[in-house]
Amino acid sequence: MEVINLVEKFSRLSKHWDPKIIGALNGQHVKLVKFKGLFVWHHHENEDELFLVVRGSFTMHFRGRSVLVSEGELIIVPRTVEHCPEAVEEVHVLLFEPASTVNTGSAPGDRTIEAPGWI
Repeated sequence: MEVINLVEKFSRLSKHWDPKIIGALNGQHVKLVKFKGLFVWHHHENEDELFLVVRGSFTMHFRGRSVLVSEGELIIVPRTVEHCPEAVEEVHVLLFEPASTVNTGSAPGDRTIEAPGWI
């Protein structure tokens, strides 16, 4: 039951697409991640994901459409929906998702983080 300073936590992230856990509740993880560039197309079979933009903006691509998500906004991606985040400039994002969620979901590869660390 301590205050978490998001600015301080984001300052500790040194790599893009490398989520870190800052909290856990009810089987969910609260994670922070910095994005820049294009991620991988993927979906999550069993997990919904919430992306809250703390600083900057990014585009969430879906098959057939794309959605801009700006600072102070969030988007929820339902399970099984294929998606691909992209940020032209660095963006700071808070993720809220089940603890079982692997960042690359159905598309394991070089960017997969099986067990993100805590910061």
